[in-house]
Amino acid sequence: MIIEPQRETVLNPEEQFPGGVWLDVLAAPHGPEQRATMAKVRFQPGARTAWHSHARGQYLHVTDGVARFGDRDGNIIEVHPGQTLYTPPGEQHWHAAAPGVFMEHLVLLEADDGADHASWWGEQITEDEYEGR
Repeated sequence: MIIEPQRETVLNPEEQFPGGVWLDVLAAPHGPEQRATMAKVRFQPGARTAWHSHARGQYLHVTDGVARFGDRDGNIIEVHPGQTLYTPPGEQHWHAAAPGVFMEHLVLLEADDGADHASWWGEQITEDEYEGR
């Protein structure tokens, strides 16, 4: 058994996380036999992700604030502290802090076999998509 090293908080890149989104990796694979990553992600009010998907899906557990999650069909779900959202493999979606509130969630995802990255990234969401218009 080991205590995992504490990693530095990272400001995510604006191309994928506009508006101020910070990442703390809590657990990462130790070798090729492992695929899971767990992190704490904190969003400034109105901050969001670009469109993206995950090869093996993703769990997001909201710990503070109000989260918004959207899909390509225009559905927006608000998730509150204590609630967990699951996005299935390949589902294109975005997540964000609701207007006027900070938001924090824990994330758990797995990399795909042989892939360098656990996620596919697309274009920025529009203001209309964020507002559900």
